[in-house]
Amino acid sequence: MAACVVNSVTVAGAAFATSSRVEKRNARKSSLALRNGLLSGDSTLGSCLPNELGNSFRPLRVSSSRTRLARFVTLALIAQKAEYIWMDGQEGMKGIRFNEMRSKTKVIPKPLMAGSTNFPEWSFDGSSTGQAEGNNSDCILKPVFSCPDPIRGDHHVLVLCEVLTPEGKPHKTNTRRLIENLLSDDVLEQETLFGFEQEYTMFARSGHPYGWPDAGYPAPQGPFYCGVGVEAVYGRPLVEAHLDACVKAGLKISGINAEVMPGQWEFQIGPAGPLETGDHVMIARWLLHRLSEDFGIICTFEPKPMQGDWNGAGAHTNYSTKAMREDGGMTAIKAAIEKLSKKHKEHILEYGIGNEKRLTGKHETASIDTFKSGVADRGASIRIPLPVSLAGKGYLEDRRPAANVDPYVVCRMLIQTTLKD
Repeated sequence: MAACVVNSVTVAGAAFATSSRVEKRNARKSSLALRNGLLSGDSTLGSCLPNELGNSFRPLRVSSSRTRLARFVTLALIAQKAEYIWMDGQEGMKGIRFNEMRSKTKVIPKPLMAGSTNFPEWSFDGSSTGQAEGNNSDCILKPVFSCPDPIRGDHHVLVLCEVLTPEGKPHKTNTRRLIENLLSDDVLEQETLFGFEQEYTMFARSGHPYGWPDAGYPAPQGPFYCGVGVEAVYGRPLVEAHLDACVKAGLKISGINAEVMPGQWEFQIGPAGPLETGDHVMIARWLLHRLSEDFGIICTFEPKPMQGDWNGAGAHTNYSTKAMREDGGMTAIKAAIEKLSKKHKEHILEYGIGNEKRLTGKHETASIDTFKSGVADRGASIRIPLPVSLAGKGYLEDRRPAANVDPYVVCRMLIQTTLKD
C-alpha cells in the first residue's frame, strides 16, 4: 500500500467536509511525505483522510476519474522546478540598476539529480535580450551545469546554460565555449587553478548607496574593511543569506568580507579549475541578484560606483599552474608575469567595461596604462602575496579585472597568455 497524504486541493469537489484544523494537519503531513519521497502514483489516491474513529489515517480508494486527478496532483507535488540561467552578455552596459543574468523556470515531470547535465535543451526570445533579431529570434539554452536550488529547496535545481544560435553553434556571448576549446592536453597537464574575488556594491532602490546617510556621506574609508558593528557594516543580512545559499547549492565559495567602501562586499569562489570557476561565479552572481529581490537591495558590479575618495570594485583573480605550486615554483610565477606584461593592453580590453574609472593608480590599483608587479603590493597590476614569496612557490594575483568582468574571459586569457602564447 502506497503511503499517502491529503491536502485541501486533492479533496476539492469531493463529498468530504473537513475542518480547517484537519486540513492544516493534512497539509503538514503532505509536506513531510513529499520531503521523504513517500508519494506514489498508483491507484491509491495520493492522499489520506482522517479516520472517523481516531486520528489515524487510512488510504482512500476512489473512482478512475478521481484516480486521474490524484495522479495529476501527485505529479504536481513531485515535479521538479528547474531554473534555467544564462547571461545576455551585457554586464556593465545597462548602468547600476541592471545586470546580465537571465532565467526562467522549466517544470521537469521526471526529476533529474542535481549535478546532471541531461536536462532538456530549451529556447528563449533572443530579440528581447539583445541576442537575436526579431525575424529569427529563437536562441537555444544548452544545460552545462546544475546544482541544488537553495531557495526553492527540496529536489529543485538551478541549471546554468550556454547560449547557442538556432543552428546549434555557440552564440557570440557564449564565452564559456572558448575555454573548452582552449583546454588541450598540455593545458590540462598544468592543472590550472583559480580563485575569484568578486566585489560588489549595494544600492537602495532610490539609487543611493545602501546604508549611507540620505544627505552627505558616511565617515571616510578606514573603519569599514572587515568591520563589525552597526556603524561599520551595512547589509550583512543579505550577505549572510547569500553565503548560506551558495553553501547549500554546493558552490566552491571560500569566504566573504566587508570591503573598504561602506556598503561594498566581497565573496570568493575557488580554488577551482577554469570552467568550474566560471560556472560557480555565475551561479553565485545569480543567487546574489535573486536574493537581493527579497531584501529590496540592488547589487551592482560597477567598477567605480561612487566617484571621489572611495575604492572601486574589482575581481582580483588568483591563478596558478602545477609548475607554480611545486618546489621552485617562483621561477614559473616570474615567467608568467613576464608574459603577462607583454599582453597588458589585450587583457585590459577584456577586463571589464568602465575599468578606466577604477584603475587610476589610487585606491589600491595600478594605473590602467602601466604594468607593474611586486610582492605584497596592492598598487601593482600583478601581486605576489608575501606568503608565496616566502615559500618560493604558490600563485599570482591579477588585480586588474573589474568587478563586472566575465570570469570565463579572465580564466581563458590567463591560460592563453601564460601557457599558449
